[in-house]
Amino acid sequence: MARFEQSYRDIADQVKIFGRKDPKANILKLVHDWLRDGKHRPWLLVLDNVDETHLSSETRNADQGVQRTGVDSGISHPISAYLLQSQNGSILITSRSKGIALKLVEEKDIIAVEPMAQSYALALFEKKLGSLGDDKKIAELAAALEYMPLAIVQSAAYICQRAPRYSVAQYLEDFRKSDRKKTSLLNYEGGQLRRDLEAKNSIIITWQISFEYIRRSWPSAADLLSLMSFFDRQGIPESLVRNRAQSKGGCGSQSQLDQNNERENGEESGENSISDSSEDDGFEDDVQVLRNYSFISIDTDQTFEMHALVQLAMRKWLEANEQLEPWKQQYIKSLCAAFPPGEHENWTRCQALFPHAKSAIAQRPKAEGSLSEWVLLMYNAAWYACTKGNALEALQLSRTALEVTKKIFGQEHEETLRSMGMVGSAYHLGGRWKEAEELEVPVIEIRKRVLGEEHPDTLTSIVNLALTYSNQGRWKEAEELEVQVIETSKRVLGKEHPDTLTGIANLALIYWNQGRWKEAEELEVQVIETRKRVLGKEHPDTLTGIANLASTYSNQGRWKEAEELEVQVIEIRKRVLGEEHPSTLNSIANLASTYWNQGRWKEAEELDVQVIEIRKRVLGEEHPSTLTTIANLASTYRNQGRWKEAEELGVQVMEIRKRVLGEEHPSTLNSIANLASIYRNQGRWKEAEELDVQVLETTKRVLGEEHPDTLTSMNNLAFTWKIQGQNTKAITLMSECTHLQTRVLGANHPDTLDSYEALTEWQT
Repeated sequence: MARFEQSYRDIADQVKIFGRKDPKANILKLVHDWLRDGKHRPWLLVLDNVDETHLSSETRNADQGVQRTGVDSGISHPISAYLLQSQNGSILITSRSKGIALKLVEEKDIIAVEPMAQSYALALFEKKLGSLGDDKKIAELAAALEYMPLAIVQSAAYICQRAPRYSVAQYLEDFRKSDRKKTSLLNYEGGQLRRDLEAKNSIIITWQISFEYIRRSWPSAADLLSLMSFFDRQGIPESLVRNRAQSKGGCGSQSQLDQNNERENGEESGENSISDSSEDDGFEDDVQVLRNYSFISIDTDQTFEMHALVQLAMRKWLEANEQLEPWKQQYIKSLCAAFPPGEHENWTRCQALFPHAKSAIAQRPKAEGSLSEWVLLMYNAAWYACTKGNALEALQLSRTALEVTKKIFGQEHEETLRSMGMVGSAYHLGGRWKEAEELEVPVIEIRKRVLGEEHPDTLTSIVNLALTYSNQGRWKEAEELEVQVIETSKRVLGKEHPDTLTGIANLALIYWNQGRWKEAEELEVQVIETRKRVLGKEHPDTLTGIANLASTYSNQGRWKEAEELEVQVIEIRKRVLGEEHPSTLNSIANLASTYWNQGRWKEAEELDVQVIEIRKRVLGEEHPSTLTTIANLASTYRNQGRWKEAEELGVQVMEIRKRVLGEEHPSTLNSIANLASIYRNQGRWKEAEELDVQVLETTKRVLGEEHPDTLTSMNNLAFTWKIQGQNTKAITLMSECTHLQTRVLGANHPDTLDSYEALTEWQT
């Protein structure tokens, strides 16, 4: 108020208004009347950063017995009384609060200042920095600052004052280091030319001033903002922030949560309903307050959004006022209760909450009870990431959970072992078999000692290790473990127990990978018949068994039988699981492969395209299953001689896998090998050879010299050399390949037989 009054006094002095020097004069009234007088030149009056205190403040005459604030001027009305409408002038008012604006002007007269566009942000940076930064780094910094003008000006001042020993790139690096460093940079109070000397130049301080006012005037709105500051900046669900005043729910099972909700609803009375209505009104009032001050906004899906820098400022205020931990714990409790296990039926809920779970990685609480909830949240989020095929995020979340679980429960507690299993699953997804094995072996040893050698959890751990051996092509070791598990399960659980049948199905898969089709078929038929009787003809496990048998028929060239089974599985899965369920899509993709093997390219292509479109929408464009289907479509194009289309898809899959899975992931190497095959079919021998050599060298180093994928790579390179007339090199390599395949895969494995046939032909 004092600054407003002083500004009017300056105007009065500037235009020399009569009576301004009278100690009893009402300066605001004098200036108001002068502005209203049409005899004067057109004028523009600017009131910057008006808030509620400016509208409500007033000062009375000294003789009324009320102490005056600021200059003694005899004012007896609020500021708004001295803002006039005049054809001779205009008033421009800025405010962070829309509510304030509506008290001064009509809705139609409000001009919303939208977030600064990128082009304007870059122009502002260029104006402030001159030639101190390169365009790319400036664009990155502008995005990191969310295109906020004050933050841009503040950072530019910081950089300029330290140049040439400090650059935009260094500022950006420091800004990204940690929240503490980011806060330090945003608290910088470098003065700005042509900016009000009393205005704060720090964006952190500016926000905290507004928050302090909200906290005094609307404590419940301040609570809402406190809780929101921990979530991801976008897609904050109303359901998780509505009951901010008290912690509700917990990390029990979802069924328990649902039962609790039903019981609470059943106990509601008419009085409670009125209370709920009042609570709803209070929540909406708080939301409106925060929106009016531009602390939050509402997305098109009715979720809330905050600027990340506002969230940082909020958390730093909470930390400084020793309120960070209680709000962090409420955030963890709400999110833990809402985030379900990562099974397919929960994907929709998991997808909406996953960004907030990732934000929780950096919000580890201190209290042991809250820490247990935080660990469960990390575990369920890792589970979801695994099922969605995101190996990197699954590994980050599962490792985070494991580290804390060990500290809470100890190395040998079942919760710790469960977390180790999730880390192992993430390693599997990433093709990191050796690291998975290193985790799985100690889990088996601990469970044997603590639970016993025949406990179901111990057997599950052994099955996981067998799967790891299979993925490494260590079929003999995998087979030994599976046989051991089957025998124990039969004795302990029974011959027809689902776990026993799963073990037999796994053993059939090991036979399948070794080309032992007859043995695989016998086991699969046994499993199917038992599952039909015990679980039912349409049980998911029964359908999985039928799908596996169809695959075995395909590898024996029994296309008609395979097709009949696959069509049967597809129809049941569509009806029971839904047309877009991952298992249904797997069945359709398998049928496409059966068509492919029969040379029915058009039918295979139609199914592949169908699966790709659904998987893109349901799983995501970069999910491993989506990429596998795209690779299959590329293979279909290749067999039709559509080289250009095949190459485009092959390159697309390879590039995505390099970025998402890594350049040395087995799936990435398969993509490179497929691209080499496309080049080979076009007679582009040199390009094919370069890729074949790259794949062989990498598979030897990453998977081992005797891994089946390594042997396939040797076979491919030998063929490329043979086609180019490099006969000696080709025969030498194929001879080595045949020798290794005989020892590793067996003399009767299809791959061994194919290599031996080629070698014999080349040598004659």
